[in-house]
Amino acid sequence: MLRPKYKFNPESLSFDKVRLGIKDILLRFLAYFIGSVIIAFVYWVIFAAFFDSPREKALEREIQQLTIQYDLINREMTDVEKVLEDLQKTDDNLYRTIFEAEPIPATFREGGTGGINRYVNLEGYSNSDLVIETASRLDKIRKRVYLQSKSFDELINLSHRKEEMLKSVPAILPISNDDLTRTASGYGLRIHPIYKITKFHSGMDFTAPADTEVYATGDGVISAVQSSQRGLGKNIIIDHGFGYSSIYAHLSNFNVRKGQKVKRGDVIGYVGNTGTSVANHLHYEIKLNGRNVDPVNYYFEDLTPAEYERMIEIASKTGQSFD
Repeated sequence: MLRPKYKFNPESLSFDKVRLGIKDILLRFLAYFIGSVIIAFVYWVIFAAFFDSPREKALEREIQQLTIQYDLINREMTDVEKVLEDLQKTDDNLYRTIFEAEPIPATFREGGTGGINRYVNLEGYSNSDLVIETASRLDKIRKRVYLQSKSFDELINLSHRKEEMLKSVPAILPISNDDLTRTASGYGLRIHPIYKITKFHSGMDFTAPADTEVYATGDGVISAVQSSQRGLGKNIIIDHGFGYSSIYAHLSNFNVRKGQKVKRGDVIGYVGNTGTSVANHLHYEIKLNGRNVDPVNYYFEDLTPAEYERMIEIASKTGQSFD
């Protein structure tokens, strides 16, 4: 309760009690109210600066828990990436080697998701970097898992076609060469018989009398039957599928037509001396996915290990090709 106030009255030489009007009371109340608000605001600022509210403390605990969970997720994703990497190495270096399939390019496996910014809705928060990094890693893992599943689907299909593939791979000698002495020139750098310069020889040469039978070295389809006055002369190309093709050049004549299906061991032509050639012989090539490979590595249906070593020795000693 407010104590009464008195004011000295010089006329009556006495103290009169001061009576406040409504206006004075309202002004005094307003002053007290404003002062209280100012003091409360100051206290609030000081409290907020040095102390967290219960809601802020709850949010901080939630953020800490989320951060821990993100760390755990990232660790698990690291483990998943290691498992995927092992699967990819096994896929490329074992499974695809067995089925003689080309490995999936690393650039394709590791390629980004591309396109527009997929994480724009995750930007603008205090932990945006962590969330975006995690989301990006997860997207890349999803892509790698998808590619690996597709690769396994392809390998399953190849395994079902393995028998067909084994019949199609060029795996026998293209002419009768029981004593191997018809091996004339091997794959690699050789002296050209006409120009007498070192040139790359993209196949193997086998000497034989004119009109000696030439065999298809694997199942396939005749993709070309060609004649030329130069180069390979009369030649045949067989498409074996599975990335393989074989070429038989300098023939004297043909025994097949374009589009014809052939089996391993079928007679497709005869040894000759057509095109750029210095003697009767067969020039034989194998291509895998469009690139020449050494035919000597593909005679596993014909040669014993000892015969294989002997053929390599004979082919390596010949310094000049016949074409």
